[in-house]
Amino acid sequence: MQNKTVELEAAAFRQLLAHLQQHTEVQNIELMILADFCRNCLAKWYSAAAMERGMDIDYEQAREVIYGIPYNEWKDRYQAEATAEQLAAFNVKQKLKSPS
Repeated sequence: MQNKTVELEAAAFRQLLAHLQQHTEVQNIELMILADFCRNCLAKWYSAAAMERGMDIDYEQAREVIYGIPYNEWKDRYQAEATAEQLAAFNVKQKLKSPS
């Protein structure tokens, strides 16, 4: 059963990546505001998981896996400047997360 669980999790992860790669209109800041993670977070988790398993996959390599293309290319093609409203919403969320 363990192998089937890993297989299902891997399939779901691949579908998540495909979905994020297809929906380039969704900005990372929007993901951070709504879900508290973004593509870069996934890349950090991917790289950390590789390191934990003795694999040499650095952050930039992981970002290419997550974005489907080199990050700088994705950024040039699809990343828009964050609006004042997005930055304000992000800052509010960050303040809510930090201990007072």
